[in-house]
Amino acid sequence: INYNGYVVGTEGETITLMPGPDTQVGTADDVMNYSKDASRYIAPTRRNGRDTDVWRLDPLRPESAEMILQVSGGGWAVLDVHDDGSRVLLQNRRSITDSELHLLDVATRKLSRLTPARERLVSYDSARFSRDGRSVFATTDLDSEFLRLVRIDVASGGLTPLGSNTPKSPAWDVEAFEVSPDGEQLAFVSNENGSSRLSLLKLSSGKVRAVSGIPAGVMTGLEWHENGRDLGFSLAHAQSPSDAYSVDVKTGRLTRWTESEIGGLPATAFREPELITIPSFDQLKVSALVYRPNPSRFPGKRPVVVIIHGGPESQSRPGFMARYNYFLNELGVALVVPNVRGSAGYGKRFLTLDDGFLREDSVKDIGAFLDWIGTDAGLDPARVSVMGGSYGGYMTLASLVHFSDRLRCGVDVVGISNFVTFLTNTQEYRRDLRRVEYGDERDPQMRAHLEKISPLNQVDRIRVPLMVVQGKNDPRVPLSEAEQMVQALRANGRACAYLMARDEGHGFAKKPNADFQFLSTILFLREHLLSGEPLR
Repeated sequence: INYNGYVVGTEGETITLMPGPDTQVGTADDVMNYSKDASRYIAPTRRNGRDTDVWRLDPLRPESAEMILQVSGGGWAVLDVHDDGSRVLLQNRRSITDSELHLLDVATRKLSRLTPARERLVSYDSARFSRDGRSVFATTDLDSEFLRLVRIDVASGGLTPLGSNTPKSPAWDVEAFEVSPDGEQLAFVSNENGSSRLSLLKLSSGKVRAVSGIPAGVMTGLEWHENGRDLGFSLAHAQSPSDAYSVDVKTGRLTRWTESEIGGLPATAFREPELITIPSFDQLKVSALVYRPNPSRFPGKRPVVVIIHGGPESQSRPGFMARYNYFLNELGVALVVPNVRGSAGYGKRFLTLDDGFLREDSVKDIGAFLDWIGTDAGLDPARVSVMGGSYGGYMTLASLVHFSDRLRCGVDVVGISNFVTFLTNTQEYRRDLRRVEYGDERDPQMRAHLEKISPLNQVDRIRVPLMVVQGKNDPRVPLSEAEQMVQALRANGRACAYLMARDEGHGFAKKPNADFQFLSTILFLREHLLSGEPLR
């Protein structure tokens, strides 16, 4: 139901770090928060299921766990532990646009705020100690539209922008960085329209140089070799799942270390995306990745599936499309994968343009993409479906409400059907974070608005078949969100297929379940989107 941490021994034995049925420990990003004495620092909800306090434990002895800092709020996370184990770097995140950094003295258990209080919202992320511990490197959108690299002096709290990524005109978010073992260079990755670009910053001079020759895609897991010359990372792109690479930062020589399994298929069979940018209803520029089937095999106007990401503070990026390649290569279906307003990666103003009372403006962006599909010579506007998971599930339902006359069907995976019931029933540690994004249902005016725009209260406007997918144990978007939507549609005489797994949570993770879900989705699309299309 919730994320937890585990230690797996050489003989396959497993130790659960923080046992308890209602404890949320964190994500994989937290796994390496160790001090020099091998203590592990984590931020679980063990105390009350709501607040992410800071705990210390020996990973081999979970019974050694002790709470060293009690906090209020579910957005606290451990970002780094100084090499000598004396200090822990913490983030308190209230929303994607509002966070702050704190230092915890382990010996005294005193918490001090590192970043200053501000009247306006500021985000700090990806923070870690410098080698000498006198400063902290981080990314922030302070005085900037995008996340930029900064150095924060621990003693004074003074902040210094790094490199050419100045506060006046940074082009894109810096999403990851690593300091070399000698502390002289900083490698960082910028997110440029969804694609990753690797650059090197010489800390003494502030000079930045881009690293060329790396295929376009999405980079993760940046890490220096101890020799200070080789830089490792994982890279996923349209023609390959995530593989391990390294680059020699002196010569620029790129080495690929792994070849991920793609079932014996030629990598060239996987279609590269095309990036399109269009004006929405209010002339705001929104973009999408468009994947087209091979025209020599699938000529003529192609049916379309619009795939909407969740989050909503997420981003569709040009990584490996995995199972979706079946849509392209076997069904001949084109994929339009949009980044509507509210998506990450396009600046903090863009990120907030769907908040609260502006929620349905993001749905109108889908309408703009439907307009664009009608103008494209290779796409069939009479055969369009929409699908998405989590918040993307809400967007699917909302698109069916507003555009049933332009859609054939929809697939909603663990989606929100009513914002008020969702905010009431989602796990407590997430509730305040979601209120910042969607609106506070305790406010009468906002509650009325949320009820008005919720798809559950507009089922009479959905006139095409829907498939709903839900995990029974979902702590984020509870089972009730799916079941009330299915019941309302069926009571209204509408076709609604329902797939519920009793042993899943927020999405299907177990392979047999995921396979069954995918096969069911294919059959649903064949019946409702591809009717009349010859099987190949």
